[in-house]
Amino acid sequence: MRAQGSFEVRMVAQGDADAADGTTLGRMALDKQYAGDLAGSARGTMLSALTAVQGSAGYVAIERVTGSLHGRRGSFVLQHDGLMSRGVRPLASPVVLASGSGVLARPRGRVDMQITDGEHR
Repeated sequence: MRAQGSFEVRMVAQGDADAADGTTLGRMALDKQYAGDLAGSARGTMLSALTAVQGSAGYVAIERVTGSLHGRRGSFVLQHDGLMSRGVRPLASPVVLASGSGVLARPRGRVDMQITDGEHR
């Protein structure tokens, strides 16, 4: 089964960034709103490393998504692991097994994200 939709994300820095040797390490709180086949909200934490090369960075994040997926209510956790190389960013985030609740108690799969012209889908 496939779900499609969009999301908006708000990121808030948690503490001061650590900049040294051309790389900046940071920690962000995530607040997301999902719309479409997956409708709901998410909260999470992201750790990032921004390099001196424009558009190149790495990050890891964990977020708990709460809402409905094709009308089934519950929650589950996504684990993100992303690398950007000069703006190219393949983003596939697996669902953490056994992380669900409600009707989504046994989730499996992944979320493939695309960011085009600033829009997250």
